[in-house]
Amino acid sequence: MIPPLRISIFILSILIANSSARVPADSLQAAGAAGSPAPPAIVIGLVGGYVSHDNLVHSEVSLAADLAREYPTGVYVAAFENHRGKQAYQQILKLLDTDRDGKLSAEEKQQARIILYGHSWGASEAVTLARRLDRDGIPVLLTIQVDSVAKHDQDDALIPANVAQAVNFFQIDGHLKGRAEIRAADPSRTQIIGNFQSHYKSSPIACKKYPWWDHLFAKAHTQIECDPAVWNKIEALICALLPPKPPTASTQ
Repeated sequence: MIPPLRISIFILSILIANSSARVPADSLQAAGAAGSPAPPAIVIGLVGGYVSHDNLVHSEVSLAADLAREYPTGVYVAAFENHRGKQAYQQILKLLDTDRDGKLSAEEKQQARIILYGHSWGASEAVTLARRLDRDGIPVLLTIQVDSVAKHDQDDALIPANVAQAVNFFQIDGHLKGRAEIRAADPSRTQIIGNFQSHYKSSPIACKKYPWWDHLFAKAHTQIECDPAVWNKIEALICALLPPKPPTASTQ
């Protein structure tokens, strides 16, 4: 049974969806030319709680927007609500189906370059999405969990064998704590980069754009979500697996 405090926190997070800081949905997506011989690299972010996929207050969304801007071609980037994991899955299948015949060949599956990341319930959904892709024989380059909170009937601790690398960021300072350890279902196929703990009691993060109820009910859980040190590491991990960034107008 989910503790009443956790339920309260995520009910309150519904209100964040009304924030005025939003990004147009189409600006979060950048893909290679249709019908290209290889699919684009795919980066999927999954937000926590009941946060909207276009709410730029949240680092999951702002990171997706930054990546889409930095990689205008060759990379598909999108943020999804954690309860829309099936839609994210269908979108991945569509992107991998480069010959548009409605089914994936072994070659199309093996060409996949997929990165999944998320915070809280979104982190749990990222692992579930990777597990769904595993059943289809589709590899995943990297999963990133930030203060992962397992959703009902989900296992966010065991990383499926189709994932090449996985990393976990967590904190245990508040009432709502993230998962402290992830492990590989098959250590010979999956490298656990690490389980990295953040501490905020002595070095709090302001998170000024977040509403008061997040600071009251989920203070540390919110701080790791807006901690630039954590998200800079996440962006570096993602970019290391993407093709080189195209030159900007100033560098051409």
